[in-house]
Amino acid sequence: MAVISNGTTIIDAGALGGSIATGALKLLQTQTASSSATIDFTSNIDSTYKSYIFKFINIHPATDNVDFSWQTDTGTNTNYNQTITSTAFRAAHAEDGSAIAALGYRTSDDQAQGTAFNLLGYDTGADNDQNICGKLQLFDPSNSTFVKHFIATMQNTVQDDVSQQHSSAGYVNTTTALTRVRFKFSSGNIDAGIIKLYGVL
Repeated sequence: MAVISNGTTIIDAGALGGSIATGALKLLQTQTASSSATIDFTSNIDSTYKSYIFKFINIHPATDNVDFSWQTDTGTNTNYNQTITSTAFRAAHAEDGSAIAALGYRTSDDQAQGTAFNLLGYDTGADNDQNICGKLQLFDPSNSTFVKHFIATMQNTVQDDVSQQHSSAGYVNTTTALTRVRFKFSSGNIDAGIIKLYGVL
């Protein structure tokens, strides 16, 4: 027997209806950096899913002490300068246990109706034991009524061997559908690493 609510099948023969979100991830695209100036996702971001997740695996800079960031755009535009309001904080601890341990808000890492690339993590080192990993979730990018919210959590090793978790959140202040996302370091290339794009079912 099916369970139906307001014309939507919730459960049928013990299985969830096809229109019910499960939170499962559908891999849509994988990009591997190799001395890349930027990594751009220009397809697969549409109305198919209400939420998209980017996962960053061992993103390694070619240049020491650089910031990793992202921006987005609409249609076929490639300016990557959408207006963003965001928050940012970090927790950090030095590899040698010295008194650099910190937890606090980062006023220099947020934006208030800014159009710059939004920071994901800063001061990543270029040694082989230094890189940046984490995820960015973008909510309902094709919505034509509301702004587009996001949440990001990243872990990196900064150039002076400090382990750092950087968290940010906010919204892209546009009601136009977002269709593309660009990632880059503040200086130099993305030497190596993998970025995966998932749709949330």
